[in-house]
Amino acid sequence: MEAHKARQHWLSVLAHSQPQQLLAHWPANLPTDYQLLRAPETGLTRLQARMGGTGRRFILGDTTVTRAVVRMANGTCGYSYILGRDKAHAERCALLDALLQDDSSQHLHQQIIAPLAALRAEQQALRSREVASSKVDFFTLVRGDNA
Repeated sequence: MEAHKARQHWLSVLAHSQPQQLLAHWPANLPTDYQLLRAPETGLTRLQARMGGTGRRFILGDTTVTRAVVRMANGTCGYSYILGRDKAHAERCALLDALLQDDSSQHLHQQIIAPLAALRAEQQALRSREVASSKVDFFTLVRGDNA
């Protein structure tokens, strides 16, 4: 996987993680020598959707988003955008983004990103099965006298 795609993957995994899930995999010896370039702040963003995924766009509503930016001592910057208002979670995700950009961060991928990605895939599969179990197929019966 090229570096750009790898970063998109871990940013997606971190953005979709729950704070308690991330803390359950959080290593005790992570560096804490970083500077907040943008302290975690919460704001609103507008959600747009398409009917059936292909129709015209419409405004679905607004949601809260928290973002943060950190800079490590070596100059690497980490960013995060998460749904919700958990500022500590946004800061932890930004710190991990900065740490994961280092070539020697393979242990972080194995210890944090891989388990969180597996958990997310499991949750998505469960949700897909729940949705599929409620699927209804509609059909029309034609009576002989209506023909």
